[in-house]
Amino acid sequence: MTDNPARMIQPDELPQLLDLYKHLHEQDADIVDQEALQRLWSEIMTDPYMKIIVMERDGRLVSTCVLSILKNVTRGARPYGLIENVVTHGDYRKQGLGRAVLQKADDICRAYNCYKVMLLTGSTRDEVHRFYEQAGYRKGLKTGFLKKFE
Repeated sequence: MTDNPARMIQPDELPQLLDLYKHLHEQDADIVDQEALQRLWSEIMTDPYMKIIVMERDGRLVSTCVLSILKNVTRGARPYGLIENVVTHGDYRKQGLGRAVLQKADDICRAYNCYKVMLLTGSTRDEVHRFYEQAGYRKGLKTGFLKKFE
């Protein structure tokens, strides 16, 4: 898979993360309100139920996903995980880096005693779906619905 283990993001790596997210949503506008961004980043960094998992190569972040652990009173009050914002820099794809961040998310879910982990993708590309299936995620078990707020 990879010789460089996935890890949690460090507080000083926000600029690199924002650069990496350009490979996820190229059309996203830059964040203008830097004070609000720093407040949000501080909250994220101290939230024990939100994890930003990263891989680095050549001294920069090249793959990431966000894992949220959601508290729950069903399934024996066991939490569940939700994965979003999975992205690997275009120059570093097909090297096992995305799979490594997803594996780290799985490990964290097990440590939190989650009964499941869900992953959503907006991609309709078959190769993206195959990637998730090869990482152990199964589609068709539930139906997802999305409501966007603009």
